[in-house]
Parts: sequence; C-alpha cells; structure tokens
Amino acid sequence: MKTILSFIMMISFAGMLFAQDENKNTQEYKTLFGNEPVSHGAYGGLSVNYSQIDGNDAILVGARGAWIVNHSLAIGFGGYGFANDLKYEKIYDGFQDNYFLAGGYGGLLIEPIIAARQPVHVSFPILIGAGGISYINTYWSDYDHRYDEAYTLDSDAFFVIEPGVELELNMLKFMRIAIGGYYRYTSDIALYDTPRDVLHGFSTGITLKFGKF
Repeated sequence: MKTILSFIMMISFAGMLFAQDENKNTQEYKTLFGNEPVSHGAYGGLSVNYSQIDGNDAILVGARGAWIVNHSLAIGFGGYGFANDLKYEKIYDGFQDNYFLAGGYGGLLIEPIIAARQPVHVSFPILIGAGGISYINTYWSDYDHRYDEAYTLDSDAFFVIEPGVELELNMLKFMRIAIGGYYRYTSDIALYDTPRDVLHGFSTGITLKFGKF
C-alpha cells in the first residue's frame, strides 16, 4: 500500500513539474518594471538666467546636453558663465575704478521628467559640479588718451550643487521651452572683499531644448 501511495505521489509531483514547465513556455516572462523596450533620446539646450550676485544684477548664460532614457530621465552635462554689475558706465571726463565678479561652473546634470508626453509638464534638473570665480577690476581714463583695462585681483574655485524645477512646453516634436527656477549653493569662497556665500541664491530663466525627446 505504501508503495502504491509513493508511486501516486511521484506521478502527481511529476505532473506538477510538467505543468509548470508548460506554463513557462506559453506565458511571457514578467518583470517588476514592465516589458516595454527601453527608449532613448537626447537633447541640447541653451539657457539665459537672471540672478543676484553680491547684491548686483547678474546674467548667467549656459548650455547643456543630455541623454534621455524612457522619456523620464535625462543624464548629461551642463554649465554656466556669469558676470554681475551689468550697469557699469564709463566716465569720459575723468576716471573710474569698477569692480565686478565673473566666472563659471558646470558638471553632471541629472534631470527627472514627469509626464513628458503631455504638452505641459515638469522636470527637476540637478547640476552637481565645480567652478571658478574672479574679482575683476575695470579701469578707464581719459587724460592723454582713452583706454580700458580689466585685470583679475583675486580668484577662487568652488564646489556647486544647483537643484531646480522647470515647467516645460512641448512646442514641436524636436523643440521644448523650459521656464525654470533654481537655487545655487556653493562651498565657501575665499575672495578679496567678498562674502564666502556670495554665490548662494536663487535664479530664474528660460532654456530652449532641441533634440529627440
């Protein structure tokens, strides 16, 4: 009796294994993240931002390039050049010393994109990198002749992280306009007559993006 029961159990177990094998052959293998193929794209962008640096108006001009995975994550590089004290005017009947800050920064760009297929959606770019800043003197004189001079009095390097949020408009299949707000945070800056957190602050601007999204 025990032999018969053992034989029946072996047959039943074998049948279960066979049924499972058949199911593997007839059903598609499932994963946690779906079975759609991964899509790839890329874009290049040009940015113009406004900010305050050391209490003066400043313009930041930048560029970025990124690879896009599944329409939802862009990874690439970006950077900006900047200068403040944009209202400097020359004096033609005397002389004037003028000081301003200028420099640039750039690095790795990580940009999650939410609902990218919608005509209006948002993204969250984060720039992590390094840069340099200079304390520059501009001198003009008109005694015997007119001339301009600009020379660097001091300079320093810094680490930067700049998270932001952008409202993106899908204008064309290959073009987007992003209106963004960002916060720039840097390591302490050791610069003549300049606060250590001189580059900390908000900026806002517009970016034109071209590519395959």
